[in-house]
Amino acid sequence: MLTVTVIAAGGTSERWQDDACAEYVKRLGAFCKFRLMQIKEGESALPKLPPKAYKIALCVEGDMLDSPGIAKVIENAALRGISELVFLTGGSNGLTEDEKAACDLRLSFSRLTFPHGMMRVFLYEQIYRAFTISKGLKYHK
Repeated sequence: MLTVTVIAAGGTSERWQDDACAEYVKRLGAFCKFRLMQIKEGESALPKLPPKAYKIALCVEGDMLDSPGIAKVIENAALRGISELVFLTGGSNGLTEDEKAACDLRLSFSRLTFPHGMMRVFLYEQIYRAFTISKGLKYHK
């Protein structure tokens, strides 16, 4: 089973964000092993990045994909025998250039800036949506 890891700087600030994330983690259990690795603001994520994982940096200048495009990224990684996907989100100052360079893909959800907790909800939802697209489930529409 594919492992999906989110390495996130900082935490959520609202209980509803925690509740939403918990709901998507529960749903993701049908598709993958999901892990959250929370690091402190300003702490480098580089030592936490698994070398054999497919690593995706969330950053404003990244590629903008639609939901089927994210599903395709996950499918292609699995087809290449990759057993772990890592999504990396930065703190209030974003990711460092070294963190971005250590990743295989730079992904942008928007040119807008979002609070950490809200972005985490968006990310979890899109990961879940990607799996439902890949499995042909009705959730996507």
